Amino acid sequence: MIQSQAFSILKTGANIFLTGEPGSGKTYTVNRYVEYLRARDVEPAITASTGIAATHIGGMTIHSWCGIGIKTKLDERDLNKIAGNEYIAKRVRRTKVLIIDEVSMLTAETLCMVDAVCREVKLSMEPFGGMQVVFVGDFFQLPPVVRASAEDNAETTFIDEPLFHFAYTAFDWTRVNPVVCYLTEQYRQDDDDFIAMLSAIRRNAFGENQLRYIEARKKEHHSAPDGAPRLFSHNADVDRINEGMLSKLSGERKAFAMSSQGFDALVAILKKGCISPEALYLKTGAAVMFTKNNLKKGFVNGTLGVVDGFNKTNGNPVIKIRSGQLIEAEPVDWTMEENGKVRARITQLPLRLAWAITVHKSQGMSLDEAVMDLSRVFEFGQGYVALSRVRRLSGIFLLGWNERAFKVHPEILAKDEFFRAESETAKTSFAEISSDELEKRHKHFIDACGGINISRERTSVNLSGDKKANKSGINLETIREQTPNAYRPWDEAQDEKLRELFTKNLSTADIAGAFGRKKGAISSRLRKLGLVQH
Repeated sequence: MIQSQAFSILKTGANIFLTGEPGSGKTYTVNRYVEYLRARDVEPAITASTGIAATHIGGMTIHSWCGIGIKTKLDERDLNKIAGNEYIAKRVRRTKVLIIDEVSMLTAETLCMVDAVCREVKLSMEPFGGMQVVFVGDFFQLPPVVRASAEDNAETTFIDEPLFHFAYTAFDWTRVNPVVCYLTEQYRQDDDDFIAMLSAIRRNAFGENQLRYIEARKKEHHSAPDGAPRLFSHNADVDRINEGMLSKLSGERKAFAMSSQGFDALVAILKKGCISPEALYLKTGAAVMFTKNNLKKGFVNGTLGVVDGFNKTNGNPVIKIRSGQLIEAEPVDWTMEENGKVRARITQLPLRLAWAITVHKSQGMSLDEAVMDLSRVFEFGQGYVALSRVRRLSGIFLLGWNERAFKVHPEILAKDEFFRAESETAKTSFAEISSDELEKRHKHFIDACGGINISRERTSVNLSGDKKANKSGINLETIREQTPNAYRPWDEAQDEKLRELFTKNLSTADIAGAFGRKKGAISSRLRKLGLVQH
């Protein structure tokens, strides 16, 4: 299934499991859907199974969103307490669309608890209280972390199911009955041999033919490229490498501290999920990696470089990336938004030391090259995740591997065949629906969510440049045509255009029309950019 087909199915309001191989565009498709909903005044709840994944999509962990926190089980008293929390109850009641990213790392028991909270708060027996649920992830990647405790058999819980492993084994997943949208296009890798090797791992068909490619990428420590990040399975190895390499550099050690604002609990979640550290120490010559996307300035999450020096005026580090381009790294925000409002914010340079990083923290990144030590891999999927971060086989340098490095969970193999078949069925079924009928379903869902359907006729009037509505005389239709796709998250190009229109004294309504966004989104962005007071 291609992205446009999955996007069209999402817009019908059906429950969805959006999956696909690494680099197939799952996050891009979700971001596009979020922007589509927000443009129609429907604010989705954006959550993820882990803090790191949550920062990638600008949301919060599913545990925080529904109030279960670190609980591994719910009894009736717990459920009543959560449902009686006014803040959480209000959040859940107003949610029409719930997105859960990196669902592969969510236990089935946690999914049961989330469903129970949603049903209790919404006073509905429908799965998740009747909201649209969008599961996103790839079960071939990192699995949930399941820790047994002494309390596991201590009492009867409200969720009277055994502790499952994968989320799809939960009864609640079956009740949701999601339409499977299995994305098959590849946007990260363009190396046919490498794609074939990754596909073989995914099918559990890794053999001699694939091993020869792996062996060809074997390197000794001393011959591995110095500037490439090293991926390890354990934090201790990462910390040891980064600290050791930084200490070897001569020159002054400069510190950059993270700042924060908002609710303490939410700030703590952002900090835990942020790949940039709270205290970042740099020296000239330090190997670094960008941890955010900024296409206009020339970097994305995973772009590698070296600290070339520091700006003498503001102290910001200047990074020389592989192409030779010099980029001044400026502080950026990671935010947690809810219902269009920023609830918490942390600010730090979008950098981290890049001599080494854990495989877990690399999930979601795209790297040009990486040195990997897979000799201590301890989870199914860990080796697959590490390898699939890199765009080409020529960018992989392997220090070693163990028996588990190229294996995937045997249970997932059979389930993946089921997911692929379900996706093909969905693609065929939706292809038989006329475009007019699909459009009706799209509009009906927005109506059901209490949103505003945007007709072509109304949009044309809003963007016509009518001087009664637009005293500046600026042709907003032309502006709209020149504005980057509004169904994408805000980027530097859109911010620059927003500043330009704001300085021309256009009304918020006119600017919203030019961007195809709602007025609240424009006001929020203006505040974030410091153009208007909070």
